[in-house]
Amino acid sequence: MARPPAIDSESHQDYQDELLTGEAVALDLRPASFVLRAAGAAIDFIVYFGGLMAFVIWIFSAAESAGLDPALAPALSIAAMVICLVGIPTVVELLTQGKSLGKLAVGARIVRDDGGAIGMRHALIRSLVGVLELYFTFGAFAALVALFSTRSKRLGDLVAGTYSQYERVPTHLPAVLGVPLALQEWARTADVARMPDALARRIAHFIAQAPSFIPVTRDRLARELATEASIYVSPIPHVPAELFLAAVVAIRREREFAALQLQKVGLARLAPVLEGLPHGFPQR
Repeated sequence: MARPPAIDSESHQDYQDELLTGEAVALDLRPASFVLRAAGAAIDFIVYFGGLMAFVIWIFSAAESAGLDPALAPALSIAAMVICLVGIPTVVELLTQGKSLGKLAVGARIVRDDGGAIGMRHALIRSLVGVLELYFTFGAFAALVALFSTRSKRLGDLVAGTYSQYERVPTHLPAVLGVPLALQEWARTADVARMPDALARRIAHFIAQAPSFIPVTRDRLARELATEASIYVSPIPHVPAELFLAAVVAIRREREFAALQLQKVGLARLAPVLEGLPHGFPQR
């Protein structure tokens, strides 16, 4: 089996900046850029601040119509500010699991630093700090903090332990790999029919996800799967473990496709008998 490549200091630093699962798989979670966050924040600012102005005007009109004491106006204004700038943003982010109108427009969502959904505490902290950095300074303080953050976090995100995750990642079809050139002669006589389907699915999943593993974990899992697969494969080629697994996956896929094609041809040959009506029965 091949010796696992060494991990240099630069690649090790890159791995530390990624979100890894328990199996050391780097998740493709992309933080929203500063420009997208600014655009989403501007939309939210217009919506919430505009709602606050409309609410304050309505309160003053209702108070004047009801003949209330003018001294209540400041207290009502503070209550309107708390409702529109703290209460409503908190409820919206909590019910939509981190989204708002601005974030929905730019394709972002607020999540915890570990990638999970935010809770009441996270949404409330972000809203409370946001009153200072978004509304009192018109976003200048939030922009200054985000420019010096690796994930474009504002102060509310740093305090709450959250960040804005970009969700509109372009999808791409996975590449279908054939039998490696070094094993094409071996593949003509290799016997992989006895391999259980569960093991074959695990191997296929590993081959698809192998580029996202760190080198040490990638080599370890390849060796373990190759050891399990060697019981059901004959003969065993003397090649690196991952190359062996890639060949096994390609052989099973090609042979299963050929079997399905033969089955399709057989069904097409029997179609007149299977779909035909009894003699003299009308076609409807």
